[in-house]
Amino acid sequence: MKNKYGFGDNAPGNNSVSNINSAQLKDIRKSLPLKKLTQEQFDFWQHNGYLVIPQIISPEAVKRSQDFLWEFQEMDPKDSQTWYQAQRRDHAMVELNNSGMVECYNNQVLWDNRQNPDVYNAFVDIWDQEELWVTIDRANLNPPNKSGREFSGFVHWDADTSLDPLPVNVQGVLALSDTNEETGGFQCVPELYRQLEAWRETQPADRDPFVPDLEGFEVDFIEMKAGDLLIFNSLLPHGIRPNQSDQVRMAQYISMVPAEENNTTIREWRVNSWKERLAPEALPFRVIQETGSR
Repeated sequence: MKNKYGFGDNAPGNNSVSNINSAQLKDIRKSLPLKKLTQEQFDFWQHNGYLVIPQIISPEAVKRSQDFLWEFQEMDPKDSQTWYQAQRRDHAMVELNNSGMVECYNNQVLWDNRQNPDVYNAFVDIWDQEELWVTIDRANLNPPNKSGREFSGFVHWDADTSLDPLPVNVQGVLALSDTNEETGGFQCVPELYRQLEAWRETQPADRDPFVPDLEGFEVDFIEMKAGDLLIFNSLLPHGIRPNQSDQVRMAQYISMVPAEENNTTIREWRVNSWKERLAPEALPFRVIQETGSR
């Protein structure tokens, strides 16, 4: 069944992959030995819905990624006057406007990070499966949110939290710069994640299943260093905090899900996306003026 997200009954956000896995990630009991994570890290992941894995790619890989994003966005890291270009295209998911999304999906620099063995092994540990597909996703270069780039930040879900059973998926952010509360970056609400099933029962039937009512909950900012990978459960309310510093924030979005070799529709789409350099078409990737992607 094709739904809002493109492929699969419960596939949130990125239609370069699908996921029909029914076991909630917090309930997985390991059958494979841990390849990258420690037991303490795995336990933290299941309890809180996210995990930061330090220095998963090398400083050299970080530098190559940074150089590519500066070049792709036609910005000079040494000249902040070049950072404040008008957003090239408005996003259909309006909360993403002026958040620094970089509409590039298939450059080899991005693929090198996706194919990093430690990145793969981390997702093997999360899913307890070795046959995985990586998402074809974009990157982020967010200059300070001023000078016409106003952005207030947001918290949302990329999964429909009204579904029963709840969707099962993961998302990921590879930090390409150091982040702190001033630079902005990833923020989330672990307490609501832990209470989600009970919380749903207290909410009105017509609530927005993609935007939580955060009354009574604290939003946590998660600091990261360049080269760190943050993996988070799609049921974790999350978003981006605005950049109030004088530096840019840079990241690449990477995730993996169980492969579906028999799903010819999505398998062929993935091959064609790589060959033709096509972007995913789910809501987070739609723009108001379609012009293609590099």
